[in-house]
Amino acid sequence: MTSKLVYNGNLHTTAVHEQSGTVLETDAPLDNQGKGERFSPTDLVATSLGSCMLTTMGIAARDKQIDLSETTVGIEKIMAAAPRRISQIKLHIDFPKNPALSREDREWLERVAINCPVAKSLSPDLVQSVTFDWHLD
Repeated sequence: MTSKLVYNGNLHTTAVHEQSGTVLETDAPLDNQGKGERFSPTDLVATSLGSCMLTTMGIAARDKQIDLSETTVGIEKIMAAAPRRISQIKLHIDFPKNPALSREDREWLERVAINCPVAKSLSPDLVQSVTFDWHLD
């Protein structure tokens, strides 16, 4: 089992990761009857996409001794109605300046990111807009 989830009432859930015991709590978003006090389930989907991209790039980069420490991802989730769903996730990946990184390595890392397991698991109807900022100027 990956995790165990409990509904706590008032649109809150608590998930426990079975292997580590890490706890994650959710709340419904403000635009869907919640208080927005925690990540919403759809926030977690968008955040999982960004985390997966960083993790898979980190694995690939480590194999080539490329340090991606301090790389960040800004994430914007866009919802649609009828049916209510995530219609678009915008991700802006911001890398620390590294003038020694070749164009080939940058392109390779971008391909790794957009082909991460979460990206490939989401519906093709969900638009994934990814920008990469390598600070080349």
